[in-house]
Amino acid sequence: MNLKKKIKVDGEKKRVFIQDEIEKDQALYDFLKPYQDKGQEKLNIKIAESNGKLEGDRNVVRFQQTNLGRLIAKSHMERANADFAVMNSGGVRDSIIAGDITYKDVLKVQPFGNMVTYTDMSGKEVMDYLNVVGTKPVDSGAYVQFAGVSMVVENGSVHDVKIGGESIDMDKTYRFTVPSFNAAGGDGYPKLTSHPGNVNTGFVDAEVLKDYLEANSPIDVNDYAPQGEIVYK
Repeated sequence: MNLKKKIKVDGEKKRVFIQDEIEKDQALYDFLKPYQDKGQEKLNIKIAESNGKLEGDRNVVRFQQTNLGRLIAKSHMERANADFAVMNSGGVRDSIIAGDITYKDVLKVQPFGNMVTYTDMSGKEVMDYLNVVGTKPVDSGAYVQFAGVSMVVENGSVHDVKIGGESIDMDKTYRFTVPSFNAAGGDGYPKLTSHPGNVNTGFVDAEVLKDYLEANSPIDVNDYAPQGEIVYK
């Protein structure tokens, strides 16, 4: 309740209350604190470990493909048994440092409670979709982290698209995942919720990431490092 904002005092940033501070009710605090402590215990339990940093810093993940963006996309792809995955970089809110990984780390990366959705589309429809999302500008939350697909982005369109290592077939049906926020048109993505092939899985993104990390621990960050699959010209 006692929210703060940043202001500059003598050239230095300082956090101050946005309004008069509301005094703590000690009885209510004492009543609620055991529940908070119990929650903190669960959040701080180790779920996995990694041998390096999983990169989700805003000034990196919104400019280039990163190992964390690709890992998240792959976790969605595997859960939905999809051919490839689309993950908006605005949904990656933090990095995960090397070493032990807790559920709290996961919630810092994905705090919004988005659902994983998938859509079945023809290759032609996929190309139309990629021509919109694949050309989203850097330095924006719309910039896409991909898994399972490669392409060249040039002059406002995409070409040389390969899915699962094979050139896209315009008549074949493909399945891809995208967060529910974007499936509903968020970040200027094409709206998919009315598409007959769209399914909201009901799986929360943070839970999907948690399960993936647990199942694949220890995480070798090199396995998720970009290998030039997405080329911008």
